[in-house]
Amino acid sequence: MTAHRLLAPRWLATGGAVLLAGVLGVALLLQHSDPACAAPPSSAKHTGKATFYDLAGTQGNCSTKTPADDLYVALGKGEYSGAAACGSYIDVTGPKGKVRVKVFDSCPECPVGHLDLSRTAFKKIGKEIDGIIPITYKTVPNAPAPGPLSITFVEGTSQYYWAISIDNHSNAIRSVSAKGPGGSFKTAAQEDYNVWIIDGQMGNGPFQVKMTDIYGKTITAKNIKLLPQKKQTTSVSFANGTSTNVEAAPKPAKKKATPSPKPKKPSPSPSVTSSSAAPAPVLEATEAAPDQAGDVALAAAEPAVKAASCG
Repeated sequence: MTAHRLLAPRWLATGGAVLLAGVLGVALLLQHSDPACAAPPSSAKHTGKATFYDLAGTQGNCSTKTPADDLYVALGKGEYSGAAACGSYIDVTGPKGKVRVKVFDSCPECPVGHLDLSRTAFKKIGKEIDGIIPITYKTVPNAPAPGPLSITFVEGTSQYYWAISIDNHSNAIRSVSAKGPGGSFKTAAQEDYNVWIIDGQMGNGPFQVKMTDIYGKTITAKNIKLLPQKKQTTSVSFANGTSTNVEAAPKPAKKKATPSPKPKKPSPSPSVTSSSAAPAPVLEATEAAPDQAGDVALAAAEPAVKAASCG
């Protein structure tokens, strides 16, 4: 837990109007019990409330750098889900519009449905003076990442203690495993500060790091060197990766073209009535609203996610 993650609303410092919002936030906390552990937000649409906060020079619990666009969100314990939601993207719609934010931090005092946004993100969808606003939100599968997927060995890593931070993966990661030369894959455990750890001798590398997202897609980054605190960019991504769980559908066999019979000369026939000669009516296609269509597609792709340990 980072130092700024206290059980006091972090939006109190913004003024009297926001002080009232802080009181309302506490009321929401008392009215909604936070489950011991839940899954990260799904791609189905949810309703809730949003507030905002400032990092004040600290780092988010997901152990990654602040997004360059300053658009991020802290989730309550139930949706942060022991860091399982870290690095995923959420579309949040408020009174003024929509914003896409990266899951970057945790908010222990926030119940499910209460999103704590960066000030920059909040101002895009609501009035800062309001302090707390109604929202709808949903996770965005395969959201474009701002850069290539990167892997960083954290401070203290050695051949006996293997620990990495992963960024720009876009989809939430379900599992990570790794192996060195001549070894076999060993499973890493995710800590609630979003570092994947294999507590045991792994050697000096280089390593292959296998990652599977919550949609079942698996990618493997190769030639990852044991270089603590140095970000290593990879050439893999979940958007373009291959899955070991999905097989390509076989291409349908091409049918041989059969020669069509030559048309016979038309024979004189009585004139056709207008009702049989009229062309079929053109039916106007009806489209769902963009948000609704997106909801249907995303809901169909939503996997059954087993909740991670929230700790």
